[in-house]
Order: sequence, then C-alpha cells, then structure tokens
Amino acid sequence: MKAFGGATLFLDRNDINTDEIIPAKYLTENSKLALKPYMLEDLRLPGFEPAGEAAQQAKVIVTRQNFGCGSSREHAVWVFEVNDINVVIGESFARIFRQNMFNCGMLAIELPAADIEALFAARPAEIVVDLEKNQVVAKGTSSAVFSFSLNSFDRDLVLAGGWLAYADKKY
Repeated sequence: MKAFGGATLFLDRNDINTDEIIPAKYLTENSKLALKPYMLEDLRLPGFEPAGEAAQQAKVIVTRQNFGCGSSREHAVWVFEVNDINVVIGESFARIFRQNMFNCGMLAIELPAADIEALFAARPAEIVVDLEKNQVVAKGTSSAVFSFSLNSFDRDLVLAGGWLAYADKKY
C-alpha cells in the first residue's frame, strides 16, 4: 500500500482558493510536471515562503476551513501531486477540490475544528496516515492520534491510485 504522510506544512487560514494554490496564468502548461515550481506561488501568509524549505519538503498540508475553494481546476490537485504532497488535512474542503484529490489517489481528510486546532498548537514535524485504521498520527515532541472517516468509494479510489487506475481494475 502507498505510504501517506511525511513532513508537514501548516497553512493557517480559512478559504485558501485554487488561484492561490496554482495561479491561473500557469493553466496553459501542457504537463503536470511543468506546474511544479508554481505551487502556492500566490499564497500570502505571514512567514510563509512558497519556495522555502518547509513548502519544498512537505508531504502533508494541514489547513483550516473551505480549502480549495474558487474555480474547479484539477491543476490545484496536480500541483500537489507533482510536489509529492499526497495528504491535505482540514476542517472542510470545497466539494470539487475534495473529489479531485480522491480522483488522483490522494487524501483529503476532514477533522473536527478541535482536532485541527490541536494540530496547529502542536505543529508536529511529521504526520502519518494509517489508512487501515482511519487515523492521523502526529509525530513530534508530543504525539497524538486523530480518527477520521472515509466513505468506501473514496477509499477504493485512493487504494487504487486514483480514478483511472480504479476504472482499469473495475471495468
């Protein structure tokens, strides 16, 4: 099974939109890989540098409410995919962004506000997802475990590696 987790990037804001995840001016690129250097280029948060070490090493993003709102571009998920980020954890997601994550075999994990607040307070260096147990495991100076739920179809998409791989196996 694919491993989900690793170094964690904390984006402490609600309503981070797809234009901030991947600016519209790059939507004409003809490959996913061409998007790689532009991840989060237009995101403005105190102390955040899109080209900084934390963003470049991240495998997991922890954020707040309504992540991925705005236009319904798949590029917003693809830029995470080509940067090896395969988990985004938040209180809620824009519906299309969330489904695009699962369609690409990636995890969009929703946790209650109290759990998100605990993650932000602890800021663990690493988060690992145990998909068999439906748990987010925060590793750092203090470890914590958070449970989440996932419907069976989304789980199947993730386990297959995304919609195309799922369809190849099923049909």
